[in-house]
Amino acid sequence: MPSKVLIANRGEIAVRVVRACHLLGIEAVAVYSEADRLAPHAMLADESYPLPGVKPADTYLSVSRLLEIAQKSGCDAVHPGYGFLSENADFARACNDAGLQFVGPSPEVLAGVGDKVAARASARRAEVPLVPGSSEPLASAEEAIELAETIGFPILLKARSGGGGKGIRRVDSADKLAAAFQRASAEAQNAFGDGALYLEKLVIGARHIEVQILGDAHGNVAHFGERECSLQRRHQKVVEEAPSSAVDAALREELGQSALRLAREIGYQGAGTVEFLLEDSGAFYFMELNARLQVEHPVTELVWGVDLVEAQLRIAAGEKTPWTRREAPLGHAVEVRIYAEDPGRGFLPSSGRILELWLPGGPGLRVDHALRRGMEVSLHYDPMLAKLIAYGATRERALLRARKGLEELWIGGVTHSAAFGAALLAREEVRAGDFNTGTLEGWLEELAASVPRPSVEGAALVVALSRAAQRPEPKQGAGEVDLWLSAGRLRGVGRLPL
Repeated sequence: MPSKVLIANRGEIAVRVVRACHLLGIEAVAVYSEADRLAPHAMLADESYPLPGVKPADTYLSVSRLLEIAQKSGCDAVHPGYGFLSENADFARACNDAGLQFVGPSPEVLAGVGDKVAARASARRAEVPLVPGSSEPLASAEEAIELAETIGFPILLKARSGGGGKGIRRVDSADKLAAAFQRASAEAQNAFGDGALYLEKLVIGARHIEVQILGDAHGNVAHFGERECSLQRRHQKVVEEAPSSAVDAALREELGQSALRLAREIGYQGAGTVEFLLEDSGAFYFMELNARLQVEHPVTELVWGVDLVEAQLRIAAGEKTPWTRREAPLGHAVEVRIYAEDPGRGFLPSSGRILELWLPGGPGLRVDHALRRGMEVSLHYDPMLAKLIAYGATRERALLRARKGLEELWIGGVTHSAAFGAALLAREEVRAGDFNTGTLEGWLEELAASVPRPSVEGAALVVALSRAAQRPEPKQGAGEVDLWLSAGRLRGVGRLPL
């Protein structure tokens, strides 16, 4: 087991890893940019070190700076979280070369699954069903047009590297493909440093189902059921749940065994996710393997009784997969991502200072976050502010708890998507489990119009409350996070659209 871990990330996932380290008696070392100087992840860690600058390229993506801090602080392992360098084979290799254990798959596996075309080839060898598409990176738009006309429109152009919905374009006809190819390639180059694309047939009306896997260095692999991630906007997940209302026990095992065949084929170690498209007929197709922890991992933890971050650390230390899967999921869990975005203005990113903060609680409800009153929400990083996760004995109960939690949540000073999420969960189609990957896009205008706009009176009240409750900024150091809240100060104003 490592004695000291550098957490090469920020925000709520960095907080999550700090807590997992502390439960195992491991010291946690945090890094922070100038924008995150007083961020909770930096305060909760045993030691924190600055990354001069604000831009990701100068801070959380700077391999040289991260390794320098890891060695200076005496770390023997690095946990990358998700995003940033979590699936970067070069970073994993640099950690190993510096004598640091990378908490994740080997550099060779990361390189193999990070190349989505190579991952498709591995799935083909493992006899996992594939969506029809290209077997090699596309050399040109002309080649893409020729292949698309063979397999039929509509198709998806997808970045060979990376993820997060970037470098993806839907194309419905040959005359639009060249322009889409150029835009998708440019976006992929900007996001991942690799503009290569491949092509897949667009499966209309499918659901997005993903299977959680764990693999260790002893050849053991296990799956922990499926998550439903079909409610998406522009290929970005908004709501995730486990288990899926579209998957029964027999299909769960079929999906799980397909994921395990792929894991064995590539020698997978650590926590990972195999993503599938599921048709109404029950047919499913491999999309990709995410070789890292997923944002939505809490829903799996709740219904299968597994701590996935602890599992990552134990597997990296050479232990066997530490959890045995139950026969079936216990209860139901729902996660809603809360973004610093304005649904009423086309989901434009929002920034500003958090003037007041009220996070919901109660049985079966948790909020994963790294927020504090007085902190600045920057445009330099991903706009996700927090994740609200609700658990219940039934899907109906979990959805109700999630919706009520979103209605109670209050982040004053920054426009966010919690009310949008509550409106989404209230829809009859969502409650009935009647949706697919394209459904939410058709609801966006109606849902956005139903969300109250911030009022002048509400904004003035937030400022007044903030000034009345002024307290000195907390000093930076272990255990000194100031997440001060007062229900009394918020009484009577919780329903204002702030």
